[in-house]
Amino acid sequence: MSGNKGVVYEGPSRVDVETIEYPEYELRDGPGVNPANVGRKLPHAAILKVVATNICGSDQHMVRGRTTAPPGLVLGHEITGEVIDTGPDVEFVKRGDLVSVPFNIACGRCRNCKEGKTGICEHVNPDRPGSAYGYVDMGGWVGGQAQYVLTPYADWNLLRFPDKEQAMEKILDLAMLADIFPTGYHGCVSAGVGPGSTVYIAGAGPVGLAAAASAQLLGAAVVIVGDLNKERLDQAHSFGCETVNVSLGDPKDQIEHILGTPEVDCGVDAVGFEARGHGHEAEVERPATVLNSLMDLTRAGGALGIPGLYVTGDPGAQEEAAKQGSLSIRFGLGWAKSHAFFTGQCPVMRYHRKLMEAILRDKVQIAKAVNATPIPLEQAPQGYHEFDEGAARKYVLDPHGLLGSSK
Repeated sequence: MSGNKGVVYEGPSRVDVETIEYPEYELRDGPGVNPANVGRKLPHAAILKVVATNICGSDQHMVRGRTTAPPGLVLGHEITGEVIDTGPDVEFVKRGDLVSVPFNIACGRCRNCKEGKTGICEHVNPDRPGSAYGYVDMGGWVGGQAQYVLTPYADWNLLRFPDKEQAMEKILDLAMLADIFPTGYHGCVSAGVGPGSTVYIAGAGPVGLAAAASAQLLGAAVVIVGDLNKERLDQAHSFGCETVNVSLGDPKDQIEHILGTPEVDCGVDAVGFEARGHGHEAEVERPATVLNSLMDLTRAGGALGIPGLYVTGDPGAQEEAAKQGSLSIRFGLGWAKSHAFFTGQCPVMRYHRKLMEAILRDKVQIAKAVNATPIPLEQAPQGYHEFDEGAARKYVLDPHGLLGSSK
């Protein structure tokens, strides 16, 4: 049996790289594993040698202590890897295949999966529909910020890259297919982005930047990105986006300066539940600010795509209601403007094959847009720290030195 190392959540603001168990074709007990999943046999799974695995803003919510994630949880849901072994029920995925792993774990058999709603699979999480690797309250599937990881329902979930050599030449771009590129794209599609659209994207973190690149891919006429972080706004500007610094005040005023009107056709929330206020409240947590702002500045009859994460439990919230996921949202405003709201996990499988083709055929440079930066697995704690400090980078962990990261 081979050894394995992974990134482990140790408690608020603490992660470390530790020796962890090598994957087996059975879900074992451990931190965060749902008791009803313990002992689950996985003959349909594959074991991957991880080529690239990314640090995500959703991981940061856990590491900041803003969820009920237990210490000892192995992190990581953005995985790209090489198949090195398969269970006896795997028919089509083969050893040596280089694949992208959707962060959603889906069975392919339930009603939701058959309807393309793979973000809310009914069979992989005993608590509620929807699951993911290395994430709190998602069934307890071991995370992929590791050297090796097990992926269930391999024939259904894994996206095989058609040419391994070509894929390795674009591996940093393809590494974004596991989550943030489809998630940003989903936010834009949900918001109705199309040729000639004007779009406001709240948040210039990796998902917001991926949404901005997606909006351009979809033909938007003007893509405006708002944030508090100048470095991240500069990153958005570097590939042709207009930018709004919300620390200066209500984004509507700056949007009007850009467009000649204070409204956009489409709004995307790429911030989520740790949102801060605008203007003089920029240093204060105001979890409903982004949603209320988007309702205010999106035209009547428009739509809001909300890929930003919202949770049912936030022990670190400043307000009691917010600790239960209840926010002071101006729903009456959205109702009066006939807005459509689209929430929830992105169903990655709905988009990842087409986005793969866009990458392989040079229609988009998503790694450049999000400033993908490979680092060795051992530097994960430093990567988490720098990302939490607001670095305008998408850190990609390199467990086997295949991405050219410095050791």
